[in-house]
Amino acid sequence: MRGQALLIAALGVAAARVEESPRVQSELIFPLEHWHNHASTIVEAPNGDLLVCWYHGSGEREANDVVILGARLRKGAATWSRPFPLADTPGYPDANPTMVIDPRQRLWLLWPTILANEWPTALMKYRVSADYSREGAPRWDVSEVLHVTPGDEFKATVDRELDRMVKEAGAGLPPDRSGYIDRLRRDAGDKLTRRLGWMTRAHPYVLDGTRLIVPLYSDGFSFSLMSITDDWGQTWSTSTPLVGFGNIQPSIVRKKDGTLVAYMRDNGPPPKRLHVSESRDRGATWSAVRDSTLPNPGSGAEVIALANGHWVLVYNDLERGRFSLAVSVSDDEGATWRWTRHLERDDTSSGNAQMLGEYHYPSIIQARDGTLHVSYSYFIPPARATRDAEGRLLRKTIKHARFTEAWIQGRER
Repeated sequence: MRGQALLIAALGVAAARVEESPRVQSELIFPLEHWHNHASTIVEAPNGDLLVCWYHGSGEREANDVVILGARLRKGAATWSRPFPLADTPGYPDANPTMVIDPRQRLWLLWPTILANEWPTALMKYRVSADYSREGAPRWDVSEVLHVTPGDEFKATVDRELDRMVKEAGAGLPPDRSGYIDRLRRDAGDKLTRRLGWMTRAHPYVLDGTRLIVPLYSDGFSFSLMSITDDWGQTWSTSTPLVGFGNIQPSIVRKKDGTLVAYMRDNGPPPKRLHVSESRDRGATWSAVRDSTLPNPGSGAEVIALANGHWVLVYNDLERGRFSLAVSVSDDEGATWRWTRHLERDDTSSGNAQMLGEYHYPSIIQARDGTLHVSYSYFIPPARATRDAEGRLLRKTIKHARFTEAWIQGRER
């Protein structure tokens, strides 16, 4: 077992801490900053390079300087490139990017631009590149708005699902939910409201090499939707909405029988659990949203199927807080999660919440060599942060970890 190592970054990038144990390594993609760096996504290029993107600026939706940045780790290299720009809409925040490489080996970048500094004013965009192995930013071949256009069936589905949920809750429905439900019904019937506010988070899903499903969510509706193209962006359709009380940021995995399963963050009332829904018609319609057994503190999670059929989930395994980032393996397609290990877990024995970090919004892939790669937001607590010459706290970056399924299962020592 190798101990901790210190990588000295090239090209002016400062030193990044690397933690290493059998078949697990991690490093900061760039040094801790006072800037807000959040919501990363990772992909493997055909040549074996890794690409990560995230949003960067002085805040989130309220900060007009927020841009999408990326960095590259060349195959066989030990350090990441300097961050480079991927998207910037001057005067507007760009946020929550995601990436995928399609069967034509083209890189897709998808993200929302926030039109009026509130999440419900998000406008989805995407870019496509066949030339992204070059140094720095890709050369974009396509740059388009993704028009999310739910039809009239959207309101019918929302009304039907709300009726079902109200009936199931009965007297247990919180009093403050009635106004919320009335607003959902009204907004579902408004053409502009149901077309704006949709955002990406987890990887898009390539189905059978012919369909691209882009998981979307809305903070205005506080539920999810899928945007679908069968001609690689020439035309788009939408699924029926996945309606619930706070089920957002869906991540898709596929069962061996073809069923698609979406795991979603829980932004609703307790108990705090990852939400689940299923589709048996290639993502067009989805089952009623239900709670899983997996805890979720209102934070993003992502799930993938490995080459051997096992599922791996990366998530905050808590009902409160984001100071524990876990990876779990299921060998029965999500019925149980038999093995769990942690990429990050702060000690809570002192009882001092000021000493707890946030390790969240993970993105996961399995590379062609079988290795698992995760990128995630890495925020150390202010109490542990240092300050720059101007007195600003240096506490936020994006972190990358690589490991194996065997490490999760504890089979490598």
